[in-house]
Amino acid sequence: MEKFEELIQSEKPVLVDFFATWCGPCKAMHPVLEELKGQIGDGARIVKIDVDQHEELAAKYRIQAVPTFIVFKKGEAVWRHSGVIKGSELKGVIEQNYEESTNLCHSDFCQRTDIRLQGWSKSTTQ
Repeated sequence: MEKFEELIQSEKPVLVDFFATWCGPCKAMHPVLEELKGQIGDGARIVKIDVDQHEELAAKYRIQAVPTFIVFKKGEAVWRHSGVIKGSELKGVIEQNYEESTNLCHSDFCQRTDIRLQGWSKSTTQ
C-alpha cells in the first residue's frame, strides 16, 4: 500500500481503475483504457487495482462497485466515477487535471491542440 500512496502523489494525474477479474463491465473497459493510454502517453498514468487482491485499498477508498475510476493529483482524489464510461470522457477529465497543473489553456482564445502538445512535451522532460 505504501507504494500506491507514493504513486498517487504525482504532479501528473493518476487514473486508478479499481476492478475485479470476474466483472463484465471491467473487462469491457480494458480496451478503452488501452486506447486511452495510447492517446495520453506520458501526460498521465493509468493504474489498475484488483479489488479482490487489494482489499485494504478498496476499503480505504470506499470502493463499493466495480469498475470505479478515481483520478488522483498530488495525493488527492480530484474526480471519481463508478461504472462504464466513454474513453473520451476519461480523456477529458485527465486533460483538465493536466492543464490545471501546468496552467495551460485558461483562455477561450488559446489553441488547445498546440498548447496541449507543448505541455505534454514539457512533462516528459521534467
